[in-house]
Amino acid sequence: MSLIKLKHPPLRMEGSHKREVRTQFGALCFRTHKDETQVMLITSRNSRRWIIPKGWPMEDMSPAQAAAIEAYEEAGVEGKAYNICLGLYSYLKLMDKTDDLTCAVSVFPLKVQNAAKVWPESKERKRKWFSLKKAAARVREPELRKIIKTFDASLLKS
Repeated sequence: MSLIKLKHPPLRMEGSHKREVRTQFGALCFRTHKDETQVMLITSRNSRRWIIPKGWPMEDMSPAQAAAIEAYEEAGVEGKAYNICLGLYSYLKLMDKTDDLTCAVSVFPLKVQNAAKVWPESKERKRKWFSLKKAAARVREPELRKIIKTFDASLLKS
């Protein structure tokens, strides 16, 4: 089953500075290590805070496929992407030359099968595996924290 293609103008929401919300797709990269589910977090380029790989919708790609491409570019990981949205979270994307953007991120699980030693953004980001509890404590966004805390990999069909 694939999700509908999301190609739309920004949504307008009350309370947003510019009253526009942009869509992004994120990957919750996970693995089982010593019978424990772990998730990979990466650092953002500028503030160095812990985040998940995410990016803009891509032409002819499902949301899960776009999230998987971002996972490779930003974290150097590849694996099985699931067409299941685990939830949504929002954040303010700080822009250099334009107004900051409010973004709504749909999160898709990605079971990591391979991690490259060098990847497109390896010089710009760090990556690290965390337990669900520690990962949830490291991210800033409350909705993402809840997605991570409640993630149950055993519910995904292999």
